[in-house]
Amino acid sequence: MIYLLDANVFIQAKNLHYGLDFCPAFWEWLIESNHAQKVFSIDKVADEIAAGADELTDWMRNNANSMFLATDTRVVSQFGQVSGWTMEQNYEPAAINTFFQVADFYLIAHALPGGYAVVTHEVPANSPKRIKIPNVCSGLGLRFMTPYEMLRREQARFILGSCE
Repeated sequence: MIYLLDANVFIQAKNLHYGLDFCPAFWEWLIESNHAQKVFSIDKVADEIAAGADELTDWMRNNANSMFLATDTRVVSQFGQVSGWTMEQNYEPAAINTFFQVADFYLIAHALPGGYAVVTHEVPANSPKRIKIPNVCSGLGLRFMTPYEMLRREQARFILGSCE
């Protein structure tokens, strides 16, 4: 399985779970998994991370060059399918306009032709005011999961070495 990570995976890892300063193994696992062609994200997520101008931005620029896939013609050709599904639902116009402008729309469009499993902290919600990644994935037949599910599936292990 190949995974495509939402921005909130990186941001929440940095802020809440796997700080760059105290859990470097998580970040090393991401890099190693990317080199093994198992974990990716997209250019629009990189743009969101870069806007933070913090240690996560530095990590991304220094370590993750191959992780963020470019939006190419294969991805652009999926925009119609993603927008068509979205327009057929009962979302408010403001929610649709917002969705079309954020990385989530591009993330789904990347996942379709690549057959990626989308990894996000978002959970499905039936609200006309906000379009959630899991709802779109379900509607378009894409796999989605939390970062913890991905780590368990891949049997990631972050084990302390001896403390001598």
